[in-house]
Amino acid sequence: MSINLTLLIVMGALYACGIYLILERSLTRVLLGLMLLANATNLLILAAGGYAGLAPLFAKDIPAQDYNDPLPQALILTSIVISFAVTAFMLGIIYRTWVLARQDDIQDDVEDLRVAETPSFDAEDDAEVPAETSEFPLATVTVGGREIPAEDAAAEEQPGSLNVGPAPAKAGPEGGGK
Repeated sequence: MSINLTLLIVMGALYACGIYLILERSLTRVLLGLMLLANATNLLILAAGGYAGLAPLFAKDIPAQDYNDPLPQALILTSIVISFAVTAFMLGIIYRTWVLARQDDIQDDVEDLRVAETPSFDAEDDAEVPAETSEFPLATVTVGGREIPAEDAAAEEQPGSLNVGPAPAKAGPEGGGK
């Protein structure tokens, strides 16, 4: 399979310019970068499609390998529709930003800067969870005919617990049968 080198160079240049423009703070440049990336992706799909062949119309005397694959063309058409929708959405955002602020550049948000400077410790997420998490805590729990404190009963469920004592003599094996 031979790939057109010119097509690959143009595709690489479009990707490079598109990524450069997306990293700018101007919404118009971000829009242009998205459009360049979409066109570069269309060229990538076209290059991945391989050689140009015959139209995919069936005839008995033409071997199957001579036909052109219609899938890349369908993917390019889908990509064009999606890039048009993203372009229209970005144009709406750019217009709304211009109407409200009369500027095209994205400004630093004071709240975003404050959140970025806070430490990553979250008191709620990083707190130790108590053994008893019920809204209705129990003072004692009856287990096997004996009463034990609720904290010890919750600790018995943990691996390596030392709170498990010998079972009373009258109790049978677990499962209820003898």
